[in-house]
Amino acid sequence: MSEFTEAMAFRHACKKFDIEKQIPQEEFDALLEVARMSPSSFGMEPWRLIVVRKPALRKALKSACWNQNQITECSELVVFTTDNDTVRSGTPYVRKMFERRGLPQDAVDTYMGVYKNYLEPIECDEVLLENWTAKQCYIAMSNMMTYAATLKIDSCPIEGFDKESVEAILDLEYGHSVAVICAFGYRVNPQSEQKRLELKQIVQYR
Repeated sequence: MSEFTEAMAFRHACKKFDIEKQIPQEEFDALLEVARMSPSSFGMEPWRLIVVRKPALRKALKSACWNQNQITECSELVVFTTDNDTVRSGTPYVRKMFERRGLPQDAVDTYMGVYKNYLEPIECDEVLLENWTAKQCYIAMSNMMTYAATLKIDSCPIEGFDKESVEAILDLEYGHSVAVICAFGYRVNPQSEQKRLELKQIVQYR
């Protein structure tokens, strides 16, 4: 198998982390860089990552995350948040993200128009906007988890949490919301056998 397919076979939702084993800072920095380099819709990079290391803060988060042990036992805990108001159509942030491509002003204006036409039906509903920005976070998280597996670092994506409680504990700014949480570290128990549908069950050719 290639290194990538080996990583896919290695990766699983690790439920029990070795509390004595920490990810080297250099390797964790590389994981964060993978998130930074990940693609996003229109290149807006709506994600903002919070690395939670303080034991007291993790303990508080655990109670808001269905008391899952991964929250306090993992080596690194990454909370993916979204900056929803910043990516609304017409904001200076959006224009800056298009201008950084070095395009002529008329091309930037064209992109701003295309973006507005796409986003207006979404941003009129806060839930739709949060769903759209959260999708981008999942791309970054998925890339982090797969790259982590190439380094033999385990991970566990966590969606089981009380969103409002987590946001209150982290004291997020207005307009920011929690999309998903991911724990990284090293497994204690052997990996269970992967169960997946056959390719023919999930793929159609038309």
